[in-house]
Order: sequence, then structure tokens, then C-alpha cells
Amino acid sequence: EVQLQASGGGTVQAGGSLRLSCAASRSTFVDYFVGWFRQAPGTGREAVSCISSGDGAIYYAASTRGRFSISSDNTWSTVYLQMNNLEPEDTAVYFCAAVAEGMYNSCIAGDFPTWGQGTQLTVSS
Repeated sequence: EVQLQASGGGTVQAGGSLRLSCAASRSTFVDYFVGWFRQAPGTGREAVSCISSGDGAIYYAASTRGRFSISSDNTWSTVYLQMNNLEPEDTAVYFCAAVAEGMYNSCIAGDFPTWGQGTQLTVSS
């Protein structure tokens, strides 16, 4: 089963950019549906973006569409989350997660059994 390692968090000013990485180990992300989620203090874990290794389908949450971009490297060893025009409301711990590709994939946290550790993003105003 794939294991995940998230990295790239930090502190940036509002309007800045940052790229998060989610590296696969023990296998690649081939045949997996991979997602980025975030959790701010006192809130639940919400979907940010998900990508299918099967057909390349991509989902973005409404709050991040147009500012964030999900992608993978050519070997599906790493999935990236490019975050532009960051807002203080984006401050959260960001997690990557994976689930084996199914006929229907949903970008819902509860559907993902495998998680990496979180990486903190802080956006200052």
C-alpha cells in the first residue's frame, strides 16, 4: 500500500505563492485517486483538490478554484499543489491522501483511507 509524505508548508504573506508536495513511497500513485485536504483550527477536514491517476480528472473546491493547481510528475511519484494568490483564510494544516481508483471517485475526506502527515501553511495579512 502506498505511503505518503507531505512537505512544502511555511509562512507566506497574503498574495504570495507556495507549492506543496506529496511524495509516494512503497509504490507510486498509479491506480490511485489522490487528494489534498486542509484543516483549520476548530474546523473539519475539507477538500482542496483531487486528481485521478487513471484519467487525469481534477476536482477543485470552490474556494480554491482559479488560485490552486494540482498536478503530478510524469511517474506519478509526487503530486503537487501549487497555491497562488494566497489568502489568510487559506491558513490550515494541509494533508495529502490517497484511495485506490474506483469506478466513481469522490473528493471527500471520509473516502480516503491513507493519509500523510500534515504540513502547516500560514498566510499573514
